[in-house]
Amino acid sequence: MANGIMGDKNPQDYAMSILNTAVLVITRPVDFYREMQRSGGFVDPLIFLVVMGLVGGILQTFFALLGLGYGGFGLSSIIIAPIVAAIFGFVGAAIVFGIWKLLGSTQSYEVAYRCAAYGAAISPLTTLVQPIPYLGALVGIAWGLYLMVIASTEVHEIEPKKAYIVFGVIGVILAFGSLRAEHMARSFVSKMSGFNNLKTEEMTPEEAGKKVGEFMKGLQKGAKD
Repeated sequence: MANGIMGDKNPQDYAMSILNTAVLVITRPVDFYREMQRSGGFVDPLIFLVVMGLVGGILQTFFALLGLGYGGFGLSSIIIAPIVAAIFGFVGAAIVFGIWKLLGSTQSYEVAYRCAAYGAAISPLTTLVQPIPYLGALVGIAWGLYLMVIASTEVHEIEPKKAYIVFGVIGVILAFGSLRAEHMARSFVSKMSGFNNLKTEEMTPEEAGKKVGEFMKGLQKGAKD
């Protein structure tokens, strides 16, 4: 399906084409990007991106029901995730488009969008490992940037060494930010749990005020850490 999803297919063939595309990106990314159609508009890659966002949203909703993970939007993920994927797909494509231009690419924004949108094929799998503390986010970052390295070499004809260095540095920055954000989120949830366990109804107003003050100081310290 590297040469397009829609065509004259019926809905069942269309769905199978999306599935085949996702499998190809995951299992044979070099072949996919090497053969990827570089024109044809934004509809095909946009629909693919939205479908991947929907699958990821369903998985996030499932994890929310089990009380797993700190990411996503809980039960509303099934609605929000596809919308976020559609909107930020264009933003993400603009970012990598700028990076590729700086590295010497002559390809258009549409090509950059296609590279980024089809890279979303891994999102359902990275969502599966998302509940794993810290490691889940790192897997998603590393895998996603690896696909962008392949797109750099196979589509944008950028020297592999240069692509690995640039996206490697970006990966380190993103990994650091992700780990710090997750640490803060887990610290906040832990402290909120402790606050909910306080039996303030059994305290005097002075004691309750003191406990709340200590709790707020703990939150401030956790944010600084």
